[in-house]
Amino acid sequence: MNRLTKGGAQALTLLAVFSIVASCGLPRPGPNKREIFAGSVLNQGDAFIVTVNPRVTRATAVLPSLGFSDAFKNAGLVGSDTLAPGDVLGITIFENVKDDPLLGNTGQRVSALEEVQVDGQGYIFIPYAGRIKAAGQTPEGLRSAITRKLDAQTPDPQVTVARLAGDGSAVSISGSVTTPGVYPIQRPTRTLAAMLAQAGGVAIPPATAIVRVTRGNQTGKVWLKDLWETPALDIALRPGDQIVIEEDQRRFTALGATGAQALVPFQSETLSAIEAIATVGGLQTMAADPTGVFVFRNEPAEIANRVLGRNDLRGDQRLVYVLDLTAPTGMFEARDFLIRDGDTVYVTEAPYVQWNKTLSVLTGGVGAASSVDTLAGGG
Repeated sequence: MNRLTKGGAQALTLLAVFSIVASCGLPRPGPNKREIFAGSVLNQGDAFIVTVNPRVTRATAVLPSLGFSDAFKNAGLVGSDTLAPGDVLGITIFENVKDDPLLGNTGQRVSALEEVQVDGQGYIFIPYAGRIKAAGQTPEGLRSAITRKLDAQTPDPQVTVARLAGDGSAVSISGSVTTPGVYPIQRPTRTLAAMLAQAGGVAIPPATAIVRVTRGNQTGKVWLKDLWETPALDIALRPGDQIVIEEDQRRFTALGATGAQALVPFQSETLSAIEAIATVGGLQTMAADPTGVFVFRNEPAEIANRVLGRNDLRGDQRLVYVLDLTAPTGMFEARDFLIRDGDTVYVTEAPYVQWNKTLSVLTGGVGAASSVDTLAGGG
């Protein structure tokens, strides 16, 4: 009778453990492969599940569109001596008279006009010569214009014009740059790359640096590395250009049986699935299922139609891309498939992991039953 009581206690304990496992489930990082496939459109779900192959890789290989318009690329170099509103000039006038000079005191043949600024309309004011158009002229052209204005009032005037430091022919550089500020456009710094060098270069990793240039109501962006590699992108600057260095803001989410679960910034212009996995420490050796690597993405209708071979889809579509790293070409597919901004990379656990967890729970249950049996026997 006592033996039956012990066996009954063990059976009841094991039954309770099985009931708990069945009703509550075991801890895990997310859905398994079967549950993900259950959400397919084919099973009345709301996501299209697609196995990655070369055709899918080509159809989804969409990168951020960066570049400069023809208006930026076709602009010629600004003359290094061309004057602009905001420039500050130093003007000296020599008069060929000893007595009663036009501009100076008696006996003073040289008159220096220091820090004459070109106004917003492009003009300067010279006593006895009036307002003279300076913007768009070289210092030599302005010198001739001043000379002509004064020639009728003082004999054979000699004029010199020098462009001083000023904010006329200048650009602003800000963002993630070593030395932000306002820089004049001078002969060595008339192009974008040269001006960035003048500012000390970028203060972020070059692989993720984007250069944005705003000119009036137009804006263009390029990758810094493309600026280095493509001479056509080294555009000529214009007075008033705003140059901003910004870091790539694209992110993807890594979840499941990976080395880390995190929101991860892109570390280069392009990022493949295999690189994304490596970025977070790879697959968990003792937990990950290499046949269950998934990429969750809201795909624009244009791309979704191309991937699925349809033309009737409208609006963003939920697509789940499947990568099997154990397939003959699986590693190559993962190497070629590009991750995009906002993607979720999820790796399922291997089936045996859940089995081990179940055995662990059951082993604990058997231990508990033995304890009950021991107590019952002691009683």
